[in-house]
Amino acid sequence: MKKLFLALFILLSVTCFWANAQQTEKTIKKVIINHFFSCPLDAMLDTLQLQYHIPIVFERDSMHKMDVVDHFFEEPLINVLKKVCRDNDLHYWIENDGTVYMLQKPDDLPRLKRLYAFLQKTREFQPKRLEPAKGPPTQYKFSITGKVFDQQTGEALPSANVQIRGTDISARTNTSGVFTILEVPSDTCVADISLVGYQRDAFRLSTLNLSEPLQFGLFPSFNALNVVDITDKKNGVLNTDSKKVSVLQLTPTALDKLPNIGERDIMRAFQLMPGVSGTNESSSGAYVRGGTPDQNLVLFDGFTVYEVDHLYGFFSAFNSNIVRDVELYKGGFSAKYGGRLSSVTEIRGKDGNSKETNVGGDISLLSVNAFVETPVGDKSSAIVAYRHSYQGPLYDKIFGQFNTSTTGNGPGGGGPGGPGGRGPGGGGFGGFQQTTPSSYFYDLNARYTYRASNRQTFSWSYYNGADNTDNSRTLPAFGASSSSLQLNDKYVTNNTGTSLKATSSWSSKLFSVNALTYSSFTSDRNRGTIGSIVDSGITKSLNNGTLESNRLRDLGFKSDWEWQAKSNYKLLFGAYGSSLSVNYQDIQNDTLALISDQQKAFNGGLYTELSLDPIPDLHVQPGLRETYYSPTGRLYTEPRLSFTYKLTDRVLLKGATGRFYQFANQVTREDILEGNRNFWLLSNNGNIPVGVADHYIAGFNYETDAFLLDVEGYYKRLDGLTQYTITQEGIGPMRIPAASASNSLQQNFYNGSGFTRGVELLLQKKQGLYTGWIAYTLGQAQNKFAAIGPDYYPSDQDVRHELKLINMYHYQRWSFAATFIFSTGHPYTAPLSAYAVTTLDGGKITYLAISGKNTERLPDYHRLDLSATYDLLRVDGKKIGSLGFSLFNAYDHINTWYKDYTVRNNQVITTNVNYLGITPNITLSLKLK
Repeated sequence: MKKLFLALFILLSVTCFWANAQQTEKTIKKVIINHFFSCPLDAMLDTLQLQYHIPIVFERDSMHKMDVVDHFFEEPLINVLKKVCRDNDLHYWIENDGTVYMLQKPDDLPRLKRLYAFLQKTREFQPKRLEPAKGPPTQYKFSITGKVFDQQTGEALPSANVQIRGTDISARTNTSGVFTILEVPSDTCVADISLVGYQRDAFRLSTLNLSEPLQFGLFPSFNALNVVDITDKKNGVLNTDSKKVSVLQLTPTALDKLPNIGERDIMRAFQLMPGVSGTNESSSGAYVRGGTPDQNLVLFDGFTVYEVDHLYGFFSAFNSNIVRDVELYKGGFSAKYGGRLSSVTEIRGKDGNSKETNVGGDISLLSVNAFVETPVGDKSSAIVAYRHSYQGPLYDKIFGQFNTSTTGNGPGGGGPGGPGGRGPGGGGFGGFQQTTPSSYFYDLNARYTYRASNRQTFSWSYYNGADNTDNSRTLPAFGASSSSLQLNDKYVTNNTGTSLKATSSWSSKLFSVNALTYSSFTSDRNRGTIGSIVDSGITKSLNNGTLESNRLRDLGFKSDWEWQAKSNYKLLFGAYGSSLSVNYQDIQNDTLALISDQQKAFNGGLYTELSLDPIPDLHVQPGLRETYYSPTGRLYTEPRLSFTYKLTDRVLLKGATGRFYQFANQVTREDILEGNRNFWLLSNNGNIPVGVADHYIAGFNYETDAFLLDVEGYYKRLDGLTQYTITQEGIGPMRIPAASASNSLQQNFYNGSGFTRGVELLLQKKQGLYTGWIAYTLGQAQNKFAAIGPDYYPSDQDVRHELKLINMYHYQRWSFAATFIFSTGHPYTAPLSAYAVTTLDGGKITYLAISGKNTERLPDYHRLDLSATYDLLRVDGKKIGSLGFSLFNAYDHINTWYKDYTVRNNQVITTNVNYLGITPNITLSLKLK
C-alpha cells in the first residue's frame, strides 16, 4: 500500500491543472496525436498528461507491466485512449472535475478516488473547482429558480437536492426537475447539487446568471460502484421517501438487477415492498393494502391507464425503456389526486435525448423491445419505443402450465376472481385436452418535447397497447355420447392514451403544469360452443355462448400550480375535469342481452393544499378537494392531512388521513365455475353507488447512513362496493341450465361495505456490496354485503401474512439477486355438490350447493427467484447494456392460481390451475450510447 501511495504521489506531482468534465472531453476529442510510443503504459500516460495538461490517475505498478507499441498518426486523443484500453482490457472514466481515471476493474474507481483525495490533502493541494467571486455582493435576500438535468441526455432530474453552501437553505426539484429557493443570502453564494446516481457538482452564483432560470447539468456517476455516498436521496432499486407518508419511489434503470419472468417490469417491482401484494403472478396490477387494482389510479404522463396487464399479467402495460421515474402512493395521498379509493401510481416518461441520437432495446424469451431517441433541431427531442411478444419456448412453458393442471373430484375452490375472465379459456379445464392459446401483445409509446425557453416546455405523449388471445379448440366426446363440438374463445383488449402538456415557470415563485388528456379502454370476449351431440341415437345441435363488450372513454384536463409563497410554506392548487362514457354489453346466444348499459358522466372540481413547515422539524400538509359528479348532481368533499415530525436526527414520526371517492368502478361479476370477471361501469344514482374510503395512517422510521427501519400501521374504511350476478327469475344464482331449458334471466347489483387494516415493516440495508430489505405485512381485508349475510367475510384479496426477503450482491460488473416471497393463502368460495331437477317440460336443471362466501383457503404461497446480471461497459466506462439470467420459482414449488370446476353427471370435477413452476429466462439489453 505504501508503494502505491508513493506511485500516486509521484504521478500527481506532475500537474496541478484543473479542467471540468466538459472541457476534458472536448480536449481529448480535439487534440490530435502524432507520436510513436514504445514504452510501458504508465510512461505513455505520463507523457499525455504532461503535454496536454490532463490529470490522469492510475495504479502505476499495474500499468507499468503493460506495454504500448503503436504509431499514432493524425489520431484524436480520445481514439488513442480507447485503443489502449481495448488492447489492455481497461476502462477510462472522466469525473466532473476533469480527472481521468484508468481502471482495470469497474470497482477500482472508489479506491482510486479516495487515494487521490488523500494525496491532495497531504500535498496541501486542492484542484480548483470554482472561480472566486468577481466582486462584492450586489444583491441580498433574493429568490432563484432553475432546472436540474442530465448533462449527457438533457433529461430533467426529479428529487435532486440543491443547497446553498454553508447554510441550511435547500430545495428539492419537482417532477419536472424544477426548483425554487427563497431568501438566498447573496449573489456570490455557491449552490451545491446532488442526486444519487450522479456526480455531485457546485455552481457559483453571480449577478450575470440570475436574470433567467438557472440550468444545472449533472454528469452520471460510474455505473458499477461498490461504495455509495448517501446525500439527500436513498440509493437502490426501490426507495421510500422519509418526507412523505406511504410513498415508494422507483428508478427503472436499476430494474435489471431484480429477477423477472420476461423483462424489467416497473409494476411488478412494487410487489416486493410491504403493503403491495407480491403473490399475484397473474396480474401486474397493484393490490395495495387490501385494495383491488381498479382502486389504484395509474397515471402515465397525466392520462389514466385503465388496464395495466399484458399476457394475463405476466407483463405490465409499461415499457421501462420509456419511463423516467415512478412513484406509488400507498394511501393518504395528496389532494392533487382523486377518483380512486386505495392508491396512486404516477409514471413519468422520458423526454428523449436532446444531445445525440441513441438506439437500444431488449430481447428475452418472451418479447422484443426497441427504442430510439433523438434531438429534433435545437429545442426539441423525441423518443419512440415499441414492444411485441412472440411464441417462443418460455411462452410454451407458461401456457403448458394450464394444460397440466391436476384434476379431481369434490370441493375445492374457485379462485379469488380466478383469472378475472382473462385466463386461458376460463372454465372447463378438467379432463379436456387443450391446445396452447394463440396470443400476442404489443405496445407503442411516443413522446415529443419542445423547449420553447428556459421557462416553458411543451410535450406530447402517446401510448397504445393491445392483447389478442385465441384459445379456441375442439372438444372431445365424453360419457355415453359422441360429439363434434368447437369451443370458440377469443379475448381482445386495447388501451390508448395521449396527453398534451405545458410546463411553465412564471417566476421564481410560481410554477404550473397544464394538460389535456384522453384515455380509452376496450375489451371484447367471444366465448361459445357450436356443433352437435349424439346421445342415444338422437342428434342435437348446439349453438350457445356469450359476447361481452366493454368500452370506456375519458377526455379531460388538469391544471396544477405551485406557489412558493415563503421559504417555509408552499401553496399547491389546481382544477380538473373529465367527460366519461362507458358502454357494457353481455349478450347470450346472439339474442338475449343479459346486460346493456350506456353511461355518460362529467366530474370536475378544484383542489388546494398547503405544504407548511411551522417549525424546522415539523412538516404539515393539509388539503381539500371538491368534486362535482353529474349523475348524482352532488358535490363531494375530500379533506386530506399528512404530517412528518423529526423527533431526533434519526427518528421521524409520520401520519396521514383523508377521505377519497371513486366514480368509475370495475364491477366484479361473480362466477363460481368459470372464474369471476370484471368490467368497468360508472357510478349512478341507483344500483351502483359512488365508492368512498377513509384512510388512517400512522408510523415512524429510524434511519442511519447504512440502514432504514420503517413501520406503518393503517386502517381503511370502505363503502359503496358493488358486485354483480345473473340469475333466473325465481331461482337461485347457482343453477346450470341444460341446453333445452327455458331461460328467463335478470341482472342483480349488490352493494356492500368493508374495511382493511394492517401493519407494515421494512428493514433496509442501503450501502455496501450487499444490499436489500426485509418486508413484512400483517393485514386483514373484510367485506359485508347484505345480500350475502349480516356478517363480515374475507374479501377476495385478504391475506393475513406476507413476507418478502430481497437480497442483492454486487461484485465488479456482476449483480446477483435472490428474492423469497411467502404469504398465507387467498380465500375462495367452493361448489360442494351438484344435483339435477327435471322440470315440467322435461328439461333438466343442475343446481350447485355452495360453501359459505370465501370460507375456504388456498394453500400457502411461497417461491424463490434468482438472477445474475452482467453489465456491458464501453471503454469509457459508460454502460451500454446488460446480460441477465433469471430463474423464477427456483425450487419448483407448486402454487395454486385458482380452482376451476366442471359438472359432469351431477359430479363436480375440480381442477387446480397452478402458477408457473421453475422457469429460466435470459434477457439481453443494449443501447448505442
